[in-house]
Amino acid sequence: MTTSPVVKAFFDTDSNTISYVVSDAATGKAAVIDSVLDFDYASGTITYDHANEIIAYIKSEGLDTEWLIETHVHADHLSAAPYLQEQLGGQIGISEKITEIQDIFGKVFNAGTQFERDGSQFDRLFTDGDSYQIGSLTATVIATPGHTPACMAHIIGDALFTGDTIFMPDGGTARADFPGGDARVLYRSIKKLLALPPETRMFICHDYGPNGREIKWQTSVGEQRKSNIHVHDGITEEAFVEMRETRDATLNMPRLIMPSIQVNMRAGYFPEAENNGETYLKIPIQGIKS
Repeated sequence: MTTSPVVKAFFDTDSNTISYVVSDAATGKAAVIDSVLDFDYASGTITYDHANEIIAYIKSEGLDTEWLIETHVHADHLSAAPYLQEQLGGQIGISEKITEIQDIFGKVFNAGTQFERDGSQFDRLFTDGDSYQIGSLTATVIATPGHTPACMAHIIGDALFTGDTIFMPDGGTARADFPGGDARVLYRSIKKLLALPPETRMFICHDYGPNGREIKWQTSVGEQRKSNIHVHDGITEEAFVEMRETRDATLNMPRLIMPSIQVNMRAGYFPEAENNGETYLKIPIQGIKS
């Protein structure tokens, strides 16, 4: 029988992000997936309300945090992984392809030679097919590039955490127009996920409540194959690519993309303070080119 982890979701209304605490009931070991740091762009201030909710839950349940997982370098929120690590412990993990993101955006933000582009800011770099333990639970990672080169889904028992690859069935799929993104590659990545057993529980990273419905974050592989508006069974690769590229051309960049990528490519750490003791984030005037 496939092991079912305990999954607790936390919804951030500012970025429409769902973070997860995934735990092993047998051992009390846990992982946090895609945490959010509260950041007010206008004032430049950070707070920890969202992260503190996660910490309170973990402590109330008596859980021991082993992992702080990033499914990719998010462009719509800042990661709270370093704060959670300070409070709870655990290793920060991401795809080995983080080095590609660091190379691309290190140049975009003119980060300089002091910014290491080898992924060393993270504790663990996962390769496709790698596994790790959450107590007695075995987690397996699947590379799912397309939205970004460093996207990865995580299979933990009968639960699949998709990152930004795919949304709820009525939400479709992630955009593929960021630097290093590719709609054709995204389609193939999604098909790998949809080849999993249909009863696999699927937990998505964002939900926007299409047509005014209530926010949701859990579906299944079978439901996605039947009903996903962008990639249900029968949608060809060519049809998907045409749809995705046409749709992406109409989308605005995420509101927090500039601060988010600068921080998240550093594993959630801010750039080093300058000689006046203050920390700054950059905004390239020409924007981010896909």
